[in-house]
Amino acid sequence: MFSLTVRDHMMIAHSFNSEVFGPAQKLHGATYVVDVSFYRPALDDNDLVVDIGLASETLGDVLKAFTLTNLDEHAAFDGRNTTTEFMAQAVFQRMAEAIRAGRLGEGARALSAMKVTLHESHIAWASYEASLEEAA
Repeated sequence: MFSLTVRDHMMIAHSFNSEVFGPAQKLHGATYVVDVSFYRPALDDNDLVVDIGLASETLGDVLKAFTLTNLDEHAAFDGRNTTTEFMAQAVFQRMAEAIRAGRLGEGARALSAMKVTLHESHIAWASYEASLEEAA
């Protein structure tokens, strides 16, 4: 299996709704380093997993919707705790939509899986990984 990973970051604000979160129930900020890994069993005709430029550009566009915003104010997340785990899946879903829409080029349609990792710090991170067929 071949893979290619691109990286960007997003700075967000949010709060959590449960006593399990302790002081993080209050509004606070986070800066996530975001890695997206693309997987396919064989390289395309150009010996690529995916066009790295289009992958980087698309990730940046996806993250712009969240960067420098309060996630508590996003209607799509109403009633949810926007944990690192939850946001990894949210980024995954938007990247999968971009792949289906052709934003990463026609060759990206042959990708078999993708993994999104949000690094909350140098000692803690969370990921969401799935087959792109499952995400369709």
